[in-house]
Amino acid sequence: MVGTSPINVKANRASRKWTPKQLLGRLIWELVRTPVFAWSPRPLWFWRRTILRIFGAKIGPGVRIFSSVKIAIPWNLTIGEYAAVGDGAILYSLGTIEIGPSTTISQYAHLCAGSHDHQRSDFPLAKLPIKIGAEAWVCADAFIGPGVSVGNRAIVGARAVAMRDINNSAIMVGNPATQIGTRDTKGRRTKK
Repeated sequence: MVGTSPINVKANRASRKWTPKQLLGRLIWELVRTPVFAWSPRPLWFWRRTILRIFGAKIGPGVRIFSSVKIAIPWNLTIGEYAAVGDGAILYSLGTIEIGPSTTISQYAHLCAGSHDHQRSDFPLAKLPIKIGAEAWVCADAFIGPGVSVGNRAIVGARAVAMRDINNSAIMVGNPATQIGTRDTKGRRTKK
């Protein structure tokens, strides 16, 4: 019945999830993001790296981030050298997101480092970290859930949903993500 749920929405809305300094930083980022970051021409990789660094992100050399990438909180973001984040990807960095060197996050992938604790009636915000290892590939439209670590050289296939940690070199597909093989040291697939 409506109105008899044990969920305490009022308590959730009244809780303090961010400090005043964090709220101000998020406001300034949102005011700057569209005209300065999102509207920058595609080849201006250095420009977007610089903007993110100004906002506290740790961005390695040679990183390529497309202008259409949506980043919630840049100071919670670390990206290793020569990594790439493709068109329309979402880096929902309420918790920290760490992307290893030479890793690819393909177009429209979603790294979601925030959720709510469904076991409590007030559904408090949970800011859970995500870590993507070196030389990994999160393919198009894949979803990486809060608190998940993806191992070095692992592949999360297109539209896969990873809600649990993924081992080094694992090749994962589907929803939920299931291992179908591993990558050998030369990047070739071996059957599971």
